[in-house]
Amino acid sequence: MNAGPLSGLTVLDAATLVAGPMIATYLGEYGADVIKIEQPGSGDPIRQWGSMKGDINLMWKSLGRNKRAASLNLRTPEGQGLFKDMAARADIVVINARPSTLAKWGLTYDELAERNPGLIMVHVTGYGAGGPYSDKPGFGTVGEAMSGFSHITGEADGTPTLPGFMLADCTAAVHGAFAAMVAVHHRNLTGRGQLIDLSLVEPLARFIEQATLTFDQLGVSPKRTGNKWAISVPRNTYHTSDGHWIALSGSSQELALRVFDAVGRPELRDDPEYADPLRRVANRHEVDSVVAEWVGSLPLEEVLRRFDDHGVAAGPVYDAEQLMNDPQMIARKTFVPVPDEDLGVVRVQAPVARMSDSPGRIDHLGRSIGEDNDYVYGKFLDLPAENIAALQDDGII
Repeated sequence: MNAGPLSGLTVLDAATLVAGPMIATYLGEYGADVIKIEQPGSGDPIRQWGSMKGDINLMWKSLGRNKRAASLNLRTPEGQGLFKDMAARADIVVINARPSTLAKWGLTYDELAERNPGLIMVHVTGYGAGGPYSDKPGFGTVGEAMSGFSHITGEADGTPTLPGFMLADCTAAVHGAFAAMVAVHHRNLTGRGQLIDLSLVEPLARFIEQATLTFDQLGVSPKRTGNKWAISVPRNTYHTSDGHWIALSGSSQELALRVFDAVGRPELRDDPEYADPLRRVANRHEVDSVVAEWVGSLPLEEVLRRFDDHGVAAGPVYDAEQLMNDPQMIARKTFVPVPDEDLGVVRVQAPVARMSDSPGRIDHLGRSIGEDNDYVYGKFLDLPAENIAALQDDGII
């Protein structure tokens, strides 16, 4: 597997869908030995979600990168015992079963830590431990709603808007991977492992904390404003004359004033109604109309050229094809071709953080259910071949 800066760490990915497995994916990109635990036969439900090519799930191919694939029926006493044996040899466990389920299976953190005091467990649930919702089922959609994200997203006169991707899960995964590394450092200092309790609501709520701060101090809950933003003017998406869209941000005072030069209205620089930041916000609809009219009179290439000439922060609204073919993405090798035994070659996104001395890697994409059972049970757990065969015959693995 990947010999990176996290080599030597063993991670059991016993979670399903996105948030938990993505935590393990991030760690695996930098060298952790990740063992993906799945239900025999059916596997992780993510294998059936989203786009398929034939019977191959495309999201799984990326999410399963660099992971050893092992099957294990955690609903059986035998499977639970094997998982305890794995956890006794692991550094990190990532799991997203409900608290009552872990207690029923005998797989709570306290029970696993009895045999491995240095174990770190990342437990992802819908609402987090404690409180009246702790054992309720929860998915990212509910996290996006309860975090306040959906309330502030969408047109002012429209309905609350949900994202078209797994935003709450992905946000939780970033927090979870960071917390796991903090816990590893803490263990290096103290020798002690710990439980990381992670919900799907709180990570996203933290990212939009401006809303809760505003309510706490001013008694006002921010509302939906479409693509506009009450603290940044101009800011919107604009339609060009040749049918494309661009996005523009005037989040700093100097950048906002440059927009007036670019759209041929330099006199607005000297007009207090538009030059003063607070008054410009109050007149945001007028500013927006000026920019929209100018952008709408020109083709995309000319709009971007003029904005670039004036140092304005603007860019095209891309679809997937345009993003992958953008010269900046090509230059940075953002999407890399990876050979795959099922799909031939797949272009997937490279590890995001570009580390100068210990870069992430992609050794392989997601494997079939239980493909690495011989390694996991034969070498990692050191079970005899006849025991492994019996476990397979009994449907345990």
